[in-house]
Amino acid sequence: MNERVAMQAANPRIDGRSIYLDHHATTPVDPRVLEVAIRMMVEEYGNANGVENIHGEHAARAVAEAKEQIARSVSAEPDDVHFTSGSTEAIQLAISHAIATHRSPLRVAMTRIEHKAVIDTVVKAERMGLVEKSWIAVDDKARLDWQSLERVLDEGVDLVCVMAANNEVGTIYPVQKIAHAAREQGAGVLVDATQAIGRMALDLDEGILDYVVLSAHKIYGPKGVGALISPGFDRSSIYGLQGAHHPTPNVAGIAAMGRACELMELEGAKESGRLAMLRDRLQERLIALVPDLTVNGDKASRLPHNLHFSAAGAPNEVVLSRLRGKLSISSGSACNAGAQEPSHVLRAMGLPDALLESCLRIGLGRSTTLGDVESAAILIGDAIHDVRMNFSGASHV
Repeated sequence: MNERVAMQAANPRIDGRSIYLDHHATTPVDPRVLEVAIRMMVEEYGNANGVENIHGEHAARAVAEAKEQIARSVSAEPDDVHFTSGSTEAIQLAISHAIATHRSPLRVAMTRIEHKAVIDTVVKAERMGLVEKSWIAVDDKARLDWQSLERVLDEGVDLVCVMAANNEVGTIYPVQKIAHAAREQGAGVLVDATQAIGRMALDLDEGILDYVVLSAHKIYGPKGVGALISPGFDRSSIYGLQGAHHPTPNVAGIAAMGRACELMELEGAKESGRLAMLRDRLQERLIALVPDLTVNGDKASRLPHNLHFSAAGAPNEVVLSRLRGKLSISSGSACNAGAQEPSHVLRAMGLPDALLESCLRIGLGRSTTLGDVESAAILIGDAIHDVRMNFSGASHV
């Protein structure tokens, strides 16, 4: 207890403003990115489709530069960058394009731990008779079961959907190896790189990835803008509307996303190293403070800013209620917030119920300090201790 008192004295943020460690859900906009967005809204405010005047020409140039910045981050061609409202729309467009350009029904294989945006889109398409789905299993650390992948490929697949890194437990996947295996069987590949961009290598140079999905708000850019990177993508093949009117580009968002990708390319490796050190420190402190704490996912190959753990006997919604206003973390994907059922990712990993109901996800970020980590460890440790001592099951607050 003396250690806790000393930590509270050294870290006034425990009793001050809330510490934000939910960077998997979203990230604050980097001031350097915000500067670009504001300039495009206030100074370079032309319509990028209206290049007959200098204002429109400047806007169009900003969009072209953003395409180049984003393409560099994944070793792609600028013409292959197609802007969307975010990862979900990019996923829907990619799967729609694959359906439109393959025989029907499209045979889709996906891991059981894909983001709900992928799973829900495929399931809906299956109900419409457009898709036949198959599953690729994972192990108890959310690592891909290679035999399961090979079995699915042998049965025949048109499109393999795989994350570059999991958005809950942080496990990283061998995208290039998976893509080569899929290509050998004539299958296309969709990679959800939403959490991974700037934090691990992605390379489209070899032409083995058909669709790569990105979102700006996971890399310190604004919400509401993302990209589908695809060498063969053509919207007209989805709708059959050749020559349809081009929508007005979200120039400010697009330019900001380009700058966010540029910063991740320039600083991502150094930042990842720093965050991995802070993550390991936080993990070490929590293990010392919380008896029987279980770290979930693949500790040997995970996102540098990710820490996912369970503390049996401390239901996560009760722990989060104790932390509210002091520390922002989550129980899993923001898209599943408020859901009554445990995460499909943790179910696929085969975690026991005691760990399922007590899981917590932490995502460190660009502004996270050692003081934040030390404070968070004390806050979480105290909350779990309090819940374990006082939670009776009759009340969740």
